[in-house]
Amino acid sequence: MQIPEELKYTKSHEWARLEEDLVVVGITDFAQDALGDVVYVELPEVGRQVAAGEAVAVVESVKTASDIYAPVAGEIVAVNEALVDAPERVNEDPYGEGWMFKIKPADPAAFEALLDARGYQEVIESEA
Repeated sequence: MQIPEELKYTKSHEWARLEEDLVVVGITDFAQDALGDVVYVELPEVGRQVAAGEAVAVVESVKTASDIYAPVAGEIVAVNEALVDAPERVNEDPYGEGWMFKIKPADPAAFEALLDARGYQEVIESEA
């Protein structure tokens, strides 16, 4: 189970990476493994204003459908259109080509309030 040290996390199993002034978001290795084979990804609309914790995307797998939540408030400025034709990238490379959307945060300091790798590991262990 990969939990990269350089990323931030949510209790709802999203990861977040700061790239210049944008927050890149995807689901964790733990989440994609729990979902099983991802067969469809519904991405948010670019330009949408979102609140922290708001459901903004949906991932469907052979087992279930799961909402994906915004880790910070702000504006959706990009989505990973490649996932529409190749949703399996979420399983194959959750921290790379499986990214889902980018947010321009309303408050850049909100990123720092997310969980670090150790905190996320504790969340996973508490759910076991």
